[in-house]
Amino acid sequence: MEIRPFRGWRFVGINDGEVGPLLAPPYDVLTGADKDRLLAGNCNNIVAVDMPHVPPKQLGPRAEYERAAELLEKWKAGGVLRQDTTPCVYVYEQTYAWSGRTYVRRGMIAGVRATELGADVIPHEHVFAGPIADRLKLTELTRMQLSPIFGFYEDPAGTVGAILAWAAQGKARSAGVLNGVTEKLWTIDDAGTIARIASALASVPVFIADGHHRYTTALSYRKQLEAAGQLTEDHEANFVMFALVAKDDRGLLILPTHRLFSNLDPAGSVEKLAKALPEFSWKKLGVAGGGAEGAQAVEKLLAGASPSAMALVSGSSAELWLAELAKPEAMVAAAPDENDTWRALPSAIISKLIIDKGLKRWSPGGSPAVEYTASTAEAIDACRSGRAQLAVCLKGIPIEAVEAIARLGSSMPHKSTYFYPKIATGMVLKPLV
Repeated sequence: MEIRPFRGWRFVGINDGEVGPLLAPPYDVLTGADKDRLLAGNCNNIVAVDMPHVPPKQLGPRAEYERAAELLEKWKAGGVLRQDTTPCVYVYEQTYAWSGRTYVRRGMIAGVRATELGADVIPHEHVFAGPIADRLKLTELTRMQLSPIFGFYEDPAGTVGAILAWAAQGKARSAGVLNGVTEKLWTIDDAGTIARIASALASVPVFIADGHHRYTTALSYRKQLEAAGQLTEDHEANFVMFALVAKDDRGLLILPTHRLFSNLDPAGSVEKLAKALPEFSWKKLGVAGGGAEGAQAVEKLLAGASPSAMALVSGSSAELWLAELAKPEAMVAAAPDENDTWRALPSAIISKLIIDKGLKRWSPGGSPAVEYTASTAEAIDACRSGRAQLAVCLKGIPIEAVEAIARLGSSMPHKSTYFYPKIATGMVLKPLV
């Protein structure tokens, strides 16, 4: 990939660079209630511009995007945002806790040359027209990339990592806390240092972790400018803002996405599911406990099981089962057009076998209602409280599997990965003019 620094727009912040109240999670994980909460905390929160239409799953009225663009210009003119005077690569660090451990994830924010998917920029998900239409209209009117795409890359010699660690020794230029995650940003504006980073990454592709719709939007915006004769060789739209993290960074955590099922026939049961799916080995293990202790017990159970294992928690009694795929050939029959790596994914197994061959027969209308969570405790408690009739807890997918799927040109099944934590929106904005 080819990277390039840019003159980012950053919040001036509160009390010497404190930007926490101005940050937001990515637009695609927010609800209208989330937007209201963030704006109640600070009326200048980036969500006021980044999420003009709710929900952002399709194109909204033009007036909503126009108001967002007007507000952004007001922030720029009024000193809420300030543009860096020299092109920078930004060191970006997140410190967070998960499952009793503290992690630090360090990467960098830079422009990556916009190329068609599959060569320098490699995807692993499908995209949909509705969210792209929403993002594209916002991009057209703001002429700003408001949030970075999250990507990972290989840095086996640690060349880039060493530079970023060196640059992050001093006081951060911007810092804050968002949803319990400490966010910090430093700037690198030395041309020689940036050249060393660019050289180290010149022959390395980037794999999209999160932000497939945003990247596709960036390509569409660039093509619009090109068609209109407005795209010069040096135009900022030729480079897309990425938050880049090394594949082996210890803070690069992929959480499993557990399934919570409802709208199931009360006559169904895990016992009946086990009889309907002899492709699995089934073990009844008693009752799943609630809270952190119960979650840890289930996570320990899964950690010691095979990659295909899933823990099923059934009903308000929280009856606990362990299912492991005993006949892999069942996935070949269920997904003949997919590759072996795809067929081994827990998210593929639950979709093709547990749902399609099992739960659908106990679902009025043919399909169960499904919710998703990365929290094992929430999955168990959803059953205990009656919110869900069945929870299926999966093992996390290793990053090597994500890379393998991407390199094969395949797409992961829906809700396969949850890269945690999300990249914050508002740390730095990239101009497209």
